[in-house]
Amino acid sequence: MIQPYDLPLEQLEQYVPPLTRPDDFKEFWAKSQEMMAAEPLEERVRPVSYPARGVSLSRVEFRGFGGARIRGWYAEPTADDVSPGLILFHGYNWNLEGGVHDIVNWALHGYRAFGIAVRGQQDSGESVPSPHGHVAGWMTQGILDPMQYYYRGVYLDAIRAVNWLGMQSGVDATRMGVVGASQGGGLALAVSALSRGVKVAVAEYPFLCHFERAVNLAPAGPYGEINEFFRRNGDPAIESQVFRTLSYFDAMNLAPWIENPVLVSTGLIDQITPPSTIFGAYHHIGSSHKEIRVYRYFGHEPSPRFHTEKLEFLRRHLQP
Repeated sequence: MIQPYDLPLEQLEQYVPPLTRPDDFKEFWAKSQEMMAAEPLEERVRPVSYPARGVSLSRVEFRGFGGARIRGWYAEPTADDVSPGLILFHGYNWNLEGGVHDIVNWALHGYRAFGIAVRGQQDSGESVPSPHGHVAGWMTQGILDPMQYYYRGVYLDAIRAVNWLGMQSGVDATRMGVVGASQGGGLALAVSALSRGVKVAVAEYPFLCHFERAVNLAPAGPYGEINEFFRRNGDPAIESQVFRTLSYFDAMNLAPWIENPVLVSTGLIDQITPPSTIFGAYHHIGSSHKEIRVYRYFGHEPSPRFHTEKLEFLRRHLQP
């Protein structure tokens, strides 16, 4: 099948767009993490029943950035062995039942698995206002100010989730991974860049990559919310400020900080996260242990073959 709108594979393999980092990129993230670290954790953990043998399940809640209550599920193998930890991130507005069944399934594979609900997206609360308004969805919430932008809180919550898991009894904090698809894949890349607690990452068709190309190219999906914002705000200065804000949160700009092994996937007919945006981020990943799997006949969807690849990659790095 021919790629219908993006670059052909031979060009994708050579596609290395320039980074768009602002001058204070490093300082922005250092200051943001300092602010997050100063906030108390205020965790609550409540065991709940689940109809499966060999696993225990808990409901977890902690204080996220700005005081938002972040909730999730934590599943553990009932064996007393010290196990690797796995943090799971869900797709954009795709968090059915909190992803509890998927989280339990990872525990049955031998991981102590923690999946959080992204702030505002079904279950977790929100705390940062959008002072200038925004269109439907979360992509433009606070988008005229990087300090107010929605994904600043999301990324900092995700880092706190990694820190929380590393403190749990039975978790080997030297063997922790992050996994996600779409929005979750973008978070897996961002957290790998921003947290030294991550030892391995799997990012399936990651979102939040190479924003400038994605907004101009993606035929469908949440990037269109940004285009709609531009339709309602025609001042060129606003467009310029939007892309400046997004540059702080672009997984492509964060990618050079990633040092841990990374496995990435992309489908060549993906209309939500165009493959060129994924290759653009992938080629900037700083790790010498990175791999990408290309599925020519798949769009924005799981590949059964990649699931096996993912299991093998995680086992190789976390369960040698």
